[in-house]
Amino acid sequence: MASAVVKATCFVLIAVALVAPLADAAISCGTVVGQLKPCLGYVQGGNVVPPPCCGGIKSLYTSAKTTADRRSICYCLKSLAGSFKGINYSKAAGLPGKCGVNIPYKIDPSTDCSKVP
Repeated sequence: MASAVVKATCFVLIAVALVAPLADAAISCGTVVGQLKPCLGYVQGGNVVPPPCCGGIKSLYTSAKTTADRRSICYCLKSLAGSFKGINYSKAAGLPGKCGVNIPYKIDPSTDCSKVP
């Protein structure tokens, strides 16, 4: 029983540590997912960026007014990176440019979100 309590406590502490950087951000991961869902087919091997994908990227870019917002989006993208199979990270990194948006960091699992301006 004590082992289960220790494991549960550790899990809660880890969850809090992972969520803490997102606490003061106005943009939720759910919003990021909703806006970028139309991009999934392209980054998994599609040839054409769908217009709703660019619409979502532009919407997120416009909404990300603070450093906390931009970091929240970055942390969300990093956490999602392992959730989907077959992501071409070069295509993902190039999406903002294809949509006419210049973001201040590279979309890549190795990005240090704590340094996003």
